[in-house]
Amino acid sequence: MNRSSRFSASSCVVTQFLNLATGAILLTAPAVVAAQQPGHSESQSQGQVLFHRNDEQPNQSPSSHRAARTPEKVVASITDAERSSVAIIQWDLDLHLTPANSGMAAKARVTIRNISSAPLTRLTLQLSSTLHWESINAPLPLTFTEHTVATDADHTGQMTEALVTLSRPISPGSSLTLTTFYSGTLAASSARLTRIGAPPDQAVYADWDQISPEETALRGFGNVLWYPVSSPPLFLGDGAKLFQAIGLSRLQQARSSMRLRLTVEYVGEPPVDAFLNGRREPLDHVAEQPDTPVVSSHGVATADFANAPLGFRTPSLFITSSASRPSENQLLAITTIHPEAMAPYTAASNNVAPVLRDWLGDAPLSSLTLIDHAGQPFEDDAFLAVPLTATDARQVTPAMVHSLAHAWFRSSLPWLNEGVPQFVSLLYTESTDGREKALVELRQLINPLTLVEPEGPDPSARSPQSSTESSSAGPSTQTPPVSDQSLIAVHDEVYYRAKAAAVLWLLRSITGDAPLKKALQLYRDEVRHAQPDTPEDPHAFQRVLEAAAHKDLSTVFDDWVYNDRGLADLSIVNVTPRDLPARNGKGVSWLVAVEVHNAGAVNVDVPVTVRSGSLTSTERVHIPPHSSVSTRILFEGTPQEVQVNDGTIPETTAPIHIRKLNLGSSSTQGGI
Repeated sequence: MNRSSRFSASSCVVTQFLNLATGAILLTAPAVVAAQQPGHSESQSQGQVLFHRNDEQPNQSPSSHRAARTPEKVVASITDAERSSVAIIQWDLDLHLTPANSGMAAKARVTIRNISSAPLTRLTLQLSSTLHWESINAPLPLTFTEHTVATDADHTGQMTEALVTLSRPISPGSSLTLTTFYSGTLAASSARLTRIGAPPDQAVYADWDQISPEETALRGFGNVLWYPVSSPPLFLGDGAKLFQAIGLSRLQQARSSMRLRLTVEYVGEPPVDAFLNGRREPLDHVAEQPDTPVVSSHGVATADFANAPLGFRTPSLFITSSASRPSENQLLAITTIHPEAMAPYTAASNNVAPVLRDWLGDAPLSSLTLIDHAGQPFEDDAFLAVPLTATDARQVTPAMVHSLAHAWFRSSLPWLNEGVPQFVSLLYTESTDGREKALVELRQLINPLTLVEPEGPDPSARSPQSSTESSSAGPSTQTPPVSDQSLIAVHDEVYYRAKAAAVLWLLRSITGDAPLKKALQLYRDEVRHAQPDTPEDPHAFQRVLEAAAHKDLSTVFDDWVYNDRGLADLSIVNVTPRDLPARNGKGVSWLVAVEVHNAGAVNVDVPVTVRSGSLTSTERVHIPPHSSVSTRILFEGTPQEVQVNDGTIPETTAPIHIRKLNLGSSSTQGGI
């Protein structure tokens, strides 16, 4: 296949001019018409130069576009440390897509930074195995070769890796911009899943990324490598390493930026919109022959996405062939060829909007984009690609809460950006099915945390320590470990969704509803009106919430947000009920002393409840790490049980502790 054929499914789609001397590619329909007119000269063509293959080295020969094969011994010498030694801090992409043959040709200017502790003389870049490197240039001399490496970071189960050898090393912390060209095809593939025994229908449902005449839908690292990355091989059968690597790459590249100039050749109906990382740009169209019937017309569609921070995500690209339609309530922008599918989703958004308005503000920041897309759902903030197959709003209302919350609230901090929608989902359950059902969902959400959260630093401290009544035995003198899974440096979904929602529920139990509502709305507006280039202060939400609640929350944020000190580990050490004689016309009452131990490494303010039937009396008790605290609760009536924690404090074990009291009608003293 010659070089120009990579850019076109058919020579009649659009005039393409590949000048091997300059490496320029011109795409323009007006140039075709002009060329057919008498007296037209080549100098009169007003084609648009999409990119030059030899921008950096115009005298480079065409043969240098063919990457040499890396010797096997050299491939074997590449270490995972080398593959992890650089971070890409900027992508500047020119993509040319030919859906008719699943084709992609790209010029990618990538800026890499040495994040290792040693100078680098060679580095690696990877693409999907169906793409191939044509050239790599930089301001300094270099050579490169390519080879294939097995990995499940791409749907084909392999990646094409370029080994770049530099003429002089890049020092730690230094950056280098590389200009690369690559091309190939991106057809649907489920090879990595069928290879490990996944049923074919499930594999196709999960791995749907492709460029095709029917759709262009590309996720990113972990699904299909349509842009350059640098990563060691990762495999689905190797525990959770692939998913952890995806999260780490999102965190590492959150401050990176991406620019995209997109060109799509089409036949028939032109594509309508392009979505890069959830951002929509309408496609401009140039038809080769405007008077040709649409079904057989050829043309080019283009879009230009300005440079923007990537945020906590993997890059994604979707191209749609039909216009989006606003829902009647203007909360949704839906792209589907089945207008009748919109009704259940519109009704579901009506159901959840009151809770969102109550907690997050009167109006959303944007509409929620829904793309009718077969296969496993994909979400990127207020962008959701999902099969629109529901026939009843009740089928999708629970999921709609989370997705629509992204249209109401945004933050560059993952624990707030994902935790708030998860928290609002619990609030919606509480509003429709009651508090107990919401607490059940919260406990189910927290359960996976008990498997991954670190234990306290002093296992021996898990045995109860006695204390005098109404006093603390004192916190452990050992400093709890601080892990890289603190909520402000989080990369694992179980933390930035489950733990974040649990912490917000915990804050609600401390501050009350009104202050937390006010803080969420004020913080939303503060983030929205901030300068685009201003990093979000990870301590700002604490400041806003403290001002709204008029409380010092520094201990809570220090233990639960800024550090990862695990979960609470509570137990009832002793319960001592004592009856008080009737006096002043009142019947017998009870003074119940409850001693609670916290074997965890976090401070907690836990609710302690004395109950008799529907009669309850609750006090919140502060318990430092590795300490026991006693409290006394005066109770009118005969107590039947004592409960510590109501599920609002995340724990390593059961989040509710109950001690039954068998007091009868007689006076009882002593520990139970």
